[in-house]
Amino acid sequence: MPRIRIDAVLIQAVIAGALSFAHLHDLAEAAGQDGWKAWAYPVSVDLLLVAAWRRMRTTADNRAAWAWFIIALAASLGANVATAGLLDLGDVPAWLRILVAGWPALAFLGGTLLVHSPTAAPTETDPAPVVAAPPVSPAAEPVPAVTVERAPDPTPELPPVPAPETDPAPVPVPVTAPTVPVPPALLDHARKLADTHRATTGHRIDPATLRARLGVPAPLADAITAQLD
Repeated sequence: MPRIRIDAVLIQAVIAGALSFAHLHDLAEAAGQDGWKAWAYPVSVDLLLVAAWRRMRTTADNRAAWAWFIIALAASLGANVATAGLLDLGDVPAWLRILVAGWPALAFLGGTLLVHSPTAAPTETDPAPVVAAPPVSPAAEPVPAVTVERAPDPTPELPPVPAPETDPAPVPVPVTAPTVPVPPALLDHARKLADTHRATTGHRIDPATLRARLGVPAPLADAITAQLD
C-alpha cells in the first residue's frame, strides 16, 4: 500500500486557492451577484487561468495565451486586493459592478479562443542530402595465372669416405646440380617482362629484378635469365 506523503507545496496551494476563491465570491456577491452566481465567478476565473497556462505550454506562439492569463490573473489579484479593506463592500462603485457583470462573457470568449485557436503545424524537416556513391573504377585486367613447378631439392654432397691405409685415396667425382625446368608459359611471360625492361631502361634485365617481378625462387630466376640470352 503506498504511503501518503504530505507535501508542503500542495498544502500551500490549497490554502491560497481557498482564500482566492473566497475573495472572488465575496466581491461578486457585493457587486450584486447573489446565490449560486457568486460561487460561479471564482470557478470561471480559475478555469480561465488553467486554460491559458495549458495553452502556453502546448504551443509555440503563446502571445494570446499570455494575454488571457494576465487578464484572469488580474481578476483574481484584483478581487484579493479589493476585499482587503480598500473597498467598501457595502457600497460597490458602478464601474466595478459593470466589470463583474461583464466577466462571464469575457471569460467565455477567452476560453473559446484558447481552445479553438489553430496550433502551428509541425515544420517539415529537410530531407537528408543524398551522398553520391563514388565511381566504381573498372576492374584491372586479370594477370594470367602462372603455375610454377617447384624445382627438386639439390642432392647434398656427401663427404668422401676414408679408404684403408693400404688402398690409394679415391678421386672425388664432382656432382652437378640438376637443371631447373622452366614452364613454357612462365618463360614467355618472362620474355615480355625482359623486353619491357630493356625498352624502358635500355639495359638487360638482371636475375634479381626478374625474380622480384615474377615472385619465383632464385634458382628458377637464374634458369630463366640463362634462357633469355
